[in-house]
Amino acid sequence: MRYSLVIFDLDGTILDTLEDLTDSTNYALSQNHLPVRTSNEVKQFVGNGIYNLIERAVPQGSEDNVTERVFRDFNEYYKDHCFDKTKPYEGMLQCIDTLKNAGIRIAVVSNKADYAVQELCRKFFFGLSDISVGEREGVRRKPCPDSVEYVMDVLGIDKKESVYIGDSEVDIQTAKNADIDEIAVSWGFREKDFLKSHGAEIIAQTPDELCKILMRESR
Repeated sequence: MRYSLVIFDLDGTILDTLEDLTDSTNYALSQNHLPVRTSNEVKQFVGNGIYNLIERAVPQGSEDNVTERVFRDFNEYYKDHCFDKTKPYEGMLQCIDTLKNAGIRIAVVSNKADYAVQELCRKFFFGLSDISVGEREGVRRKPCPDSVEYVMDVLGIDKKESVYIGDSEVDIQTAKNADIDEIAVSWGFREKDFLKSHGAEIIAQTPDELCKILMRESR
């Protein structure tokens, strides 16, 4: 199999965003006089978009409009603080650069709000990604295949030549729904055994290992 297109998830795959997500979640909760969450709790809440993160962080039984207020406060804060502590996982930018130099197209498809995806991609790997797509109004989020299919269509690359890389059960299901290959990574927000239990067949444990797998499959 030759891969012409590698599509990456963002949070937990390319970038370690957990501290900024936790800080922004707790800022929004505190603004609404709600108890804060630990980083381990936030780690389990992420994967299905910011609104679902906030829904899970807000205590059960809260008034109906509380989630909306916390969601609004999160977005207002996160816009200005989405890269305070965020950083690429060690070796990931080198991996992407190697793939790019080999003529492989690079894309990012994330459930993170599109404004944050664009900001983070510009800051951390400007020029390395051919297209980056976040959550947008009117487009179904992962695990629906819409954004992955959009990327393949824009770049004109067949699904047989495409692979999706991610760190969660949502990413595994996204690839299945898009009918493309998938490689899971175990350095992000979900552990190896969890990924296996959700159907991951190939799991890379380091960015260097991931790069070797992709380069081997792209020859």
